[in-house]
Amino acid sequence: MAIYTILVTGANGQLGWELGQLAKSYPAFKFVFVDRSQLDLAFPETFEKIMLTIKPDCIVNTAAYTAVDKSETEKELAYTVNATAVQELARISKDLSIPFITYSTDYVFDGEATTPYATSTKVDPVNYYGSTKAAGEKMAIEVNEDTIIIRTSWVFSSHGNNFVKTMLRLMKERESLNIVADQKGRPTYAKDLAIATMKMVEAINAGKTIKGIYHFANQGETNWFSFATTIKAFAGLTCNIQPIETKDFPTPAKRPAYSVLDTSKIEQDLEMDIRDWEEALTACMKAINAH
Repeated sequence: MAIYTILVTGANGQLGWELGQLAKSYPAFKFVFVDRSQLDLAFPETFEKIMLTIKPDCIVNTAAYTAVDKSETEKELAYTVNATAVQELARISKDLSIPFITYSTDYVFDGEATTPYATSTKVDPVNYYGSTKAAGEKMAIEVNEDTIIIRTSWVFSSHGNNFVKTMLRLMKERESLNIVADQKGRPTYAKDLAIATMKMVEAINAGKTIKGIYHFANQGETNWFSFATTIKAFAGLTCNIQPIETKDFPTPAKRPAYSVLDTSKIEQDLEMDIRDWEEALTACMKAINAH
């Protein structure tokens, strides 16, 4: 039987790295991990040639332009990476008749809801980064209606730069921190998102029809202040954490006040239970300590 090759872009990012850690648990698949030096989303015109060399049976695109504030000024680059490149990967996947999975964000919404965003909720991006991701979703589905998009939020991991690792560092360096308390969301452990992605690949490989937009985040909603105080408690640190409002912490890009995602569709379609974010955080902090 021919080996099933999964191409994963963004190998050094949080999600790409977590997929790399999982790869050995899936001996039925051959994984090809590429980073920016091998496949740079800033140059979509190079993709076709690379695909001819790799000959993937599935493309999982974890690479993205994620510098939310910088995207307000680096507009062209953010758009190329998050929209044009995603469209090109979707087009190539259609030409090759292979599954294409890519990722999006809670920032495609306006952040003004009071109940969790469904996968069918109309997008209305809160900032330029969100608009590039929304454009990428639309353009990918237009060229390949079988595109799979997984929107996620507040991603953390034992690898890379993220809120959990930043908080652990700052709490050790400083006596006090001010953390925004009026933005609500659902944290996502990149490892759990990687496991969900592999469940999806296995389901597709087994002949299940999966396409369109999904949401994935760990269970339970929180705010950045509560998230930080939980990290502090789990780590046994003594830094004094004060709650502040968004208006007291201005950023170049606007942030959503509410970005809770409804994950019921992925739970039903993949018959999976998603663990609570606090349980996931405990697992992540164990992994950080093990490093």
